[in-house]
Amino acid sequence: MSKVVVAMSGGVDSSVAAALLKEQGYEVVGMMLRLWSEPGKEDSNRCCTPDSMAQARRVAAKLDIPFYVIDAKDVFRETVVEYFLAGYARGETPNPCLICNRKIRWTFLLDHAFALDADFMATGHYARVRKDESGKMQLLRAIDRSKDQSYVLHVLDQEKLKHALFPVGDYAKPEIRQIAERHGLPTASRKDSQDLCFLAGEDYRNFLQRNAAEMLKPGEIVTREGVSIGAHNGLANYTIGQRKGLGVASAVPLYVITKDAVRNTLVVGTQAQLGSSELTARDVNWVSGEAPREPFRAEVKIRYTAKEAEAWVKPMGESQASPESDSAVEVTFDAAQRDITAGQAAVFYQGDLVVGGGIIV
Repeated sequence: MSKVVVAMSGGVDSSVAAALLKEQGYEVVGMMLRLWSEPGKEDSNRCCTPDSMAQARRVAAKLDIPFYVIDAKDVFRETVVEYFLAGYARGETPNPCLICNRKIRWTFLLDHAFALDADFMATGHYARVRKDESGKMQLLRAIDRSKDQSYVLHVLDQEKLKHALFPVGDYAKPEIRQIAERHGLPTASRKDSQDLCFLAGEDYRNFLQRNAAEMLKPGEIVTREGVSIGAHNGLANYTIGQRKGLGVASAVPLYVITKDAVRNTLVVGTQAQLGSSELTARDVNWVSGEAPREPFRAEVKIRYTAKEAEAWVKPMGESQASPESDSAVEVTFDAAQRDITAGQAAVFYQGDLVVGGGIIV
């Protein structure tokens, strides 16, 4: 019998993942991470509040599986929160879920799973894995496209995917709730949350103000032509494509075009000037483990909630040190994309198949 550790969060998806795997005959172990929260906000971190932990324990008891809590506060703070702060300091808009999946779930937690002699680790992500004819692992979108989370899993390599199970990826969300009810799981009606866990449901700007106020330095707002038209109150307070709240008078609506961290200037322009048909991405992970030698067609997502857009993806060469993660690409879209944002991921799809992805620069 194969042993699988299920990363539990106290939510319905990871609860059903555990139930499905037990039903399929696996030896199932529940494991939950205790993540970092700001002092005094421990009850608000949606991934590991006392209530979430209690829910996960109840599910484990209902399924009659062992349950362990692993302290990950320090490694989470040093890895994920620092990544988040450093991204904003560079004038980017980082997605900390990417580094969390790569370094926390699929490195730190996976190592703990291996320490229990587990063969696999499972999560409640909506995605799928399969082995192709040559024996390589493939990462696929979920059956339920409206819940698909393959975007944040594009960071996984072949070695990680060999040990990955995503049981809920074969089901639509309503079916997952029905399965939870059938098993009598206390999380069956628990509502979903899409917020960043350590922000505790509040605006990220408040978090930056408390934890990195030094990066919120005022500076100039300039047009694409370099004309100064106002002042901003810290680049991190603005997002690409933002129109409201700029605080500048103009005869036509102005939007945030880009953020120049070196000069500490916010560049704005008209709607016609907003958007681009090209981007460059770094630290590309090719899911197959091999970088394509030629440009290829793909549908590209430029953020988790974005619609895929048709494009050419051109590999720019690899680093000898780490060919799977340190290559870069140029992406040329068939039509201009409005909100290409440095720090977010560009993820490449061919049908349901995730080819790879990297961080937009």
